[in-house]
Amino acid sequence: MLLTGKKVLNASPAKVWEKLMDTDTLARIMPGISTIERIGENSFISTVQIKLGPVNGSFSGNMQLEDITEQRAFTIKVQQTSKVGNANAAVKVNLLPVEDTRTELEFNGDVKLSGLLAGMGQRVIGGVSNTLTNQFFTNLEKELASSSPEAA
Repeated sequence: MLLTGKKVLNASPAKVWEKLMDTDTLARIMPGISTIERIGENSFISTVQIKLGPVNGSFSGNMQLEDITEQRAFTIKVQQTSKVGNANAAVKVNLLPVEDTRTELEFNGDVKLSGLLAGMGQRVIGGVSNTLTNQFFTNLEKELASSSPEAA
């Protein structure tokens, strides 16, 4: 399954990068994450609770950040397992300056599902994917707004 999205955010690339590289912020903005813990420089373990159509799942596993270009791009690789199936993903994230105070965040990746998850069908998974993407961008925008000088 392809995972894509992009949005222009009202923050500089440096500010967006800072938020994306902070584990506390990630735990607040990524839908479904109940825990995220750094276990190495660019390695994490996480637990995710997600409802996919009629199936509720608690996933646990590893997350790696690779191909890091400071304030510009990185690839996130995730391997999550649960009783309802496994999910492996590799998603490239790009930050593109639009102006000094605006950034386009763009991501493209591929998610491979197995087990019960794989049998649910593209329509259900695609809908959930779109919902989670929208929640992520909404949460990130709130996080950026709450840390802007105007919010103080």
